[in-house]
Amino acid sequence: MTHRRIIKICAGIMAFSGLVILFSTIFPIVSYEWESAKRYPVLISPLVDEETASFTFSQKDYTKASNWFEGVDKKEYVSENVKYFTISIPKLKVENATVAIGGEDLSQSLIQFPDTALPGKVGNTVIFGHSILPIFYNPENYLAIFSTLDKLDKGDEVIVDYDGIRYKFTVENLFEVSPNDIQILEQDSSSSYLTLVTCSPPGDPRKPKRLIVRARLTPVDNNHAYIGS
Repeated sequence: MTHRRIIKICAGIMAFSGLVILFSTIFPIVSYEWESAKRYPVLISPLVDEETASFTFSQKDYTKASNWFEGVDKKEYVSENVKYFTISIPKLKVENATVAIGGEDLSQSLIQFPDTALPGKVGNTVIFGHSILPIFYNPENYLAIFSTLDKLDKGDEVIVDYDGIRYKFTVENLFEVSPNDIQILEQDSSSSYLTLVTCSPPGDPRKPKRLIVRARLTPVDNNHAYIGS
């Protein structure tokens, strides 16, 4: 085999490998966009100016929770006494993942948005999680932990262990919002809710939308809901 032929073969292998890598990077994003367009409604708040809610490339550091929603004071994320609890999502093989209350660094834990209800209390507990391309999903890596959040369905279970008490939530709906729609942070006194938030589609550097998974505290029986006092 001649030297020139070896070079051509190597070049062909490298070109093929490059195409495989490119396809494995782009396909999950395109596939997610296609499926999510059919599955999730995009809820635009009446408080959002659609003319200014353009989705553009950004250089923001999305490992920082305070960069996820526009119009939110970053000071709200700072807590002198950061506390923790854990969350498990059996379907996604997430087990006892740490949630920091008032934390900031999504590369080290999940983050509960400050001043949202504590788990099991009446109101809305809002938890942020980072995501990357689903092919790199690792439920033990906080940079990838919510990469397959879109795989959840209505009826799936989310478990929260807080202050020695276990709370079980049932997924009720999934939808998408724009980055500057902060109404998902609002409280609802009708029950105890859990809201999981991540970027959509996962792994897209533009971070054009937010995927929202809304769950409600599971009743202990037909007449009582297990809500912390």
